[in-house]
Amino acid sequence: MKGETSWHAIAVALGLSGALLPAALLSAGPAFAQTAPTTRDGTTELPAVNVVDTSPLSGTGIDADKVPGAVTVISSDQFSRLFSFSTTDALFQYTPSANTTDVQGNAFFQDFRFRGFAASPLQGTPQGIAVYQNGIRVNEAFGDTVNWDLIPEVAINQADVFSNNPVFGLNALGGAVSIQMKNGFTYHGFEGSIQGGSFGQIGGSLQYGGEKDGFGVYIALDAVRDDGWRKQSSSELARIYADLGWKGDKAEVHLIASGASNALGVVGPTPVQMLAVDNSSVYTWPQTTNNDMGMLALNGRYDLTDTWQLQGNVYVRRFKQSHVDGNDAELDECSNTWNPGVGDTKMCLDAGDFNGPPGGGTPATNPQYAKFRGQMVLYDQNGNTVPFGELADGYLYGVINRTWTDTTTTGGSVQAVSTDKLLGHDNYFVVGGSLDYSTVNFKSSTELGITELPSLQVIGTGTYISNLPNYTLADGYQVFYTPVNLDATTTYYGLYATDAFDLTDRATLTMGARLNVAQISTSDASGVAPQLNGDYTFTRINPLIGLTYKITPNATAYAGYSESNRAPTPLELNCADPNRPCLLENSLVADPPLEQVVSHTYEAGLRGTGKLFDGDINWKLGIYRVDSDQDIISLASEQTGYGYYTNVPSTRREGFEAGFQYVNGPWKLYANYAYIDATFQFSGWLASPNNPVAVDGEVYVTPGDNMPGIPAQTLKVGADYMVTPKWMVGGDIIAASSQYYVGDEANQNAKLPGYWVANIRTTYQVTANVQIFGLVNNLFNESYATYGTYFDTGYLGLSNPQMQTPGQPLSAYAGVKATF
Repeated sequence: MKGETSWHAIAVALGLSGALLPAALLSAGPAFAQTAPTTRDGTTELPAVNVVDTSPLSGTGIDADKVPGAVTVISSDQFSRLFSFSTTDALFQYTPSANTTDVQGNAFFQDFRFRGFAASPLQGTPQGIAVYQNGIRVNEAFGDTVNWDLIPEVAINQADVFSNNPVFGLNALGGAVSIQMKNGFTYHGFEGSIQGGSFGQIGGSLQYGGEKDGFGVYIALDAVRDDGWRKQSSSELARIYADLGWKGDKAEVHLIASGASNALGVVGPTPVQMLAVDNSSVYTWPQTTNNDMGMLALNGRYDLTDTWQLQGNVYVRRFKQSHVDGNDAELDECSNTWNPGVGDTKMCLDAGDFNGPPGGGTPATNPQYAKFRGQMVLYDQNGNTVPFGELADGYLYGVINRTWTDTTTTGGSVQAVSTDKLLGHDNYFVVGGSLDYSTVNFKSSTELGITELPSLQVIGTGTYISNLPNYTLADGYQVFYTPVNLDATTTYYGLYATDAFDLTDRATLTMGARLNVAQISTSDASGVAPQLNGDYTFTRINPLIGLTYKITPNATAYAGYSESNRAPTPLELNCADPNRPCLLENSLVADPPLEQVVSHTYEAGLRGTGKLFDGDINWKLGIYRVDSDQDIISLASEQTGYGYYTNVPSTRREGFEAGFQYVNGPWKLYANYAYIDATFQFSGWLASPNNPVAVDGEVYVTPGDNMPGIPAQTLKVGADYMVTPKWMVGGDIIAASSQYYVGDEANQNAKLPGYWVANIRTTYQVTANVQIFGLVNNLFNESYATYGTYFDTGYLGLSNPQMQTPGQPLSAYAGVKATF
């Protein structure tokens, strides 16, 4: 395909297929573990030793070259280089095996995917990456989602992306992201910036940091408004981060406050036939998400001796999310055969869309047919039934689904770190524990709406589906659209220990383990759905073993094995029955229990630095395999917009990754390449009702079938050139190969095409304190999509079931930054 051909041409031009990386390997130098930081004047410093914290808490770290797995360290300067308000942009661009999936068509609501595992803000996406901010777990308790929009990019000091490390606790199936924020001891001075450009974007940021007499203060805030590149996709973000610290000879303490109030237009995928007419079109709206967060934390360290350090944190975090989602609705007038003895004035789900219970038949011939899918009785707010009526031309029935999630999390962690020698050899020992306790209230409602054509806006009618006292249908009928009021608690305990022991001056052996205990309780708060009540406990010990060896003083080999687990979340535990699916952003029902996921990671690689054509080069190569048992995936239901979670016996993600950076005089270059083969490792039927080749709404998966939504190859390259000491020009190229549409688990249909985009940027230092900058994204205005799936064509009478989320078109921005 076009995208794949373009990708191959770029790779060959860069020499990745033949000359460049082998040349780097032959001239290997000190171990590579991070992209070199860029200073304000545009020069690059290559640190001799990189120190990283191999556990969530930060303090005394270890030489990254002794970590028996892949490590990518992204500096604050690399975040600021992109002039983006989105944290995921830098994480994606500088991490070799990372890619983004933009399901919703919003730059602030994108997935970060590493080795095929997701850290996503979207409910309904099974998660597989643990994310920490200053040692605090920010995977939300209800669904393990990660709301990247809550983290102000301007306040990030460093982000570390790890693989092969169970110490990061629950959900680190594919790896972990640890983000350390700035404070008054790591950032000095004042910086303010403002920028604007395409799609009505206007935004800016301020940050200040300083220290005096052992006290440090740092504060950052940013705000941005963006209309979005699609209709009805505007967003507004406002974020603040503050740190008050004290540092003595043996101790350091920080009081941290963080907050955000964001409104996001998240409009989702659109049928390709609509995109062919208007690439900015959307399929049913409104679709909006509001995120509000406030957090207080206290963290610190104390040097017990010259070789022992105690570290810890305590925190409280409040997160509130409200979501509005306008959707289509296939509704019919109820017949007497659906509910004998009741007139034909009530509204039911469209019986023609469903296959019925075992034994088949129709509502007339099989009375259980109706109970299998359920009768939908609508009541107004006064408890009166709503008659079904014919709509005028240009209108269809729709629904507006609303959810509210209110979460309060308190927790803390403590760990001790020792650098005492063991048997006369250098040794790095860490032991610690954590406790995270969350209370969650989740509510949902559904309002009957009228969908206006051709805008596809769903307009509410004021009629709500209600669990009023006189609404006493049996469980079999309570399938769709019923409101939910659910209370849940999650209590996560962790206990871990790791030890990195220098066997020789070249070899380091790392061993460790973590005990995870997850206790989850859910209870119905509505009084009408006791089937939602449940108590669950998941326990597991995950081991880690690895070895690093310096082949030469300038090149290191590593290999490791580890296991990690993920407990099902309250959302997944109450949405796991294919016969009683739920709107993944809306409704919950009682379900069969899910099993916890366990991943087994095997990994090996090489890394180093050296000289090439009188320049400095950093490089890394790695291979890996991650086998997951009882992996949790989400599947679509026959009812539009609905789905459910299920375990599958086994999945595998394996691949190769490579990265390098090169600095020579005024030039800086980097490239990251990754190949991933993500496959199912079992045989069986999976639901995919809108797949055009499905059999009775299902597809048959066999071992080796690729998991959809994951491109096999990604390539990210970039270069900066100092034309003069004050003027820099640079750019990046991002390419991804084709991928299967979500819902095509059996790999029977055409793929979503690959793509490539080019971005350019420039800066000019007007004075020592003032810089102007400009950037153009998608320079050649490539038309592409990073996400594709299927939908029910019957609602609009379309013929092609494919739908896509289009990527950002050509856009330009400019701004000014003042630094003092």
